[in-house]
Amino acid sequence: MFSKILIANRGEIACRVIRTARRMGIKTVAVYSDADARAPHVRMADEAVRLGPPPAGESYLKADLIIEACKATGAEAVHPGYGFLSERASFVEALAAENIAFIGPPANAIAAMGDKIESKKLAQAAGVNVVPGFLGDIATTDDAVRIAGEIGYPVMMKASAGGGGKGMRLAWSEQDVRDGFEATKREGLASFGDDRVFIEKFIESPRHIEIQLLGDKHGNIVYLNERECSIQRRHQKVVEEAPSPFVTPQMRKAMGEQCVALARAVGYHSAGTVELIVSGADTTGESFYFLEMNTRLQVEHPVTEEITGLDLVEQMIRVAAGEPLAFTQDEVQLNGWSVETRVYAEDPYRGFLPSTGRLVRYQPPKTSFALSEVEGRGRDGASTSLSTNETRTRVDDGVFEGGEVSMFYDPMIAKLITWGPDRSSAIDAQVEALDAFEIGGISHNVDFLSALMQHPRFRSGEITTGFIAEEYPDGFTGAPLDETLTADLSALAAFIGTVHESRGLQIDQQLGRPSPPAREHVVRLDGGAEHHVHFTLDKVVVDGGDSQAFDADYAPGQRLVRARIGHRSRTVLVDRQGRTLRMTTRGGSHRVTVMTPRVAELARHMIEKVPPDLSRLLLAPMPGLLTRLDVTVGDKVEAGQPIAVMEAMKMENILRAEKSATVKATPVTAGESVAVDQVIVEFE
Repeated sequence: MFSKILIANRGEIACRVIRTARRMGIKTVAVYSDADARAPHVRMADEAVRLGPPPAGESYLKADLIIEACKATGAEAVHPGYGFLSERASFVEALAAENIAFIGPPANAIAAMGDKIESKKLAQAAGVNVVPGFLGDIATTDDAVRIAGEIGYPVMMKASAGGGGKGMRLAWSEQDVRDGFEATKREGLASFGDDRVFIEKFIESPRHIEIQLLGDKHGNIVYLNERECSIQRRHQKVVEEAPSPFVTPQMRKAMGEQCVALARAVGYHSAGTVELIVSGADTTGESFYFLEMNTRLQVEHPVTEEITGLDLVEQMIRVAAGEPLAFTQDEVQLNGWSVETRVYAEDPYRGFLPSTGRLVRYQPPKTSFALSEVEGRGRDGASTSLSTNETRTRVDDGVFEGGEVSMFYDPMIAKLITWGPDRSSAIDAQVEALDAFEIGGISHNVDFLSALMQHPRFRSGEITTGFIAEEYPDGFTGAPLDETLTADLSALAAFIGTVHESRGLQIDQQLGRPSPPAREHVVRLDGGAEHHVHFTLDKVVVDGGDSQAFDADYAPGQRLVRARIGHRSRTVLVDRQGRTLRMTTRGGSHRVTVMTPRVAELARHMIEKVPPDLSRLLLAPMPGLLTRLDVTVGDKVEAGQPIAVMEAMKMENILRAEKSATVKATPVTAGESVAVDQVIVEFE
């Protein structure tokens, strides 16, 4: 077994590997860029080595710097995590030349599966179903248009070396191909150093199922059940679960055996994932097709760990050290259900635009379970904790309060993983945990994740990769309020108002005789209807309804408030500004005003403030780099016309005109970095 390993990565996955290595008694070496000098993975490791400036191309993607760090610290092996160098065969070969072990698959398997075009050819040869398409080289946009027409729309354009949702464009028409082909090539070149693009038929109503594989160097390969990854946005996974509500035992066996055959054909060992696309309309499960094989640990690996009782990082380390698997296919467990949501630094209320900046506040929900804390769980899968009927919560993160979410890397903040004895309990545990997530300083998608968990269609299991686009065609505005939640928020807001009124009475030398706190309050949610709340001792009445027991723990300045109203428990994030509260819970953020009846009566006569007209301005929707500006002063534009292109988080974003207009000014030029809401173009 290794005595010291280096983790060639950052963020939550670096922390994840360090936790397991520490439990195994293995010393760790972290590497970091200047942007990550104070990051948690640097502090957690036994040693840390600086690589270079923040851009990944000058730090984490520099294989020679990683090898130098291994030599300087005496690290015997490298765990690559995911992304960066994890699927670069040349990196594995360079490590081998220096007699440094790679905690991952062999170079030939990475090379064979890393090229999406060649991997599909190999899959065909191994007898695996592949999606119909064109796997040859496509030189020009005109060629792409011709090939797409021959295949038949809709088609998917994919960068050959792509992954993680980057370098992918869905085309429903010839114009979509013309608009997106060159952008797909550029994204492939910028992110993966390869601008080759292939085109394949887009399977409508598809489900994204993946099979987790694990193999050793002695020829043993097993599949560790499946994961459902159909909830995606822009081909980037948002929610994953294991097992899949769609997959039957017969389907699981057929998919697993076929994926094992593919892995065996390329001499695979270590952890790897075969991604499949399945027709949701075919309940026989026979219509599944090979998409790609990810020759690394997946972001969503925790849900597999939760249902199997295996620590996949430990398994990878043991395999790299030459140990055989300690279990057979028949011994692989499938216990309960696990769901993972990805907490991203993005604003779902503004089209999911990336958000960067300082984490002024970061308090994840209390965890009830951490894989690396359970002894004996990695070797043979034995774990008494898997038999419990209680739900568990786990948070995998690599950030800290006061740290910064950088524009140079992936916008992930954390992964929230819950386990339950069945799917409903695992989902319910997600909703509860998301309510308790405190993030401040940047925008985040916690509300959106909670809304997904509560959505009736998601809970039914009838999902496809088009779920988000179909259910939120006009964007996300928050989960809807029902009558019960409205009443509970009104009661809690009135209680908070009473607490602050009581505190105000304690101020010395006030004029006049202070009045006791009011028992009657009028609460207005989101500027709409008013709700009347009346307190009597430990009871509350809302809008003249039934009297309900009320108990809450709140002190001025407290942000996370827990209350019990009737038989219901509520966890609400509260941000107070005068008489106005911003209350966030159950997938929605609500502006709540608390007033006495007299103040409410007077407030109805106040003149409403009209927001300013911003239609004459094209504003930067996110911080990023303005890579292209297609208009100059005096140009006339039409609604929907592309005006500029911004790059943020390694993704291109086309900015279009909202209406017909004439360009009056262009305050910025291509090549400049712009801040969110900065004016790019002003119209007459």
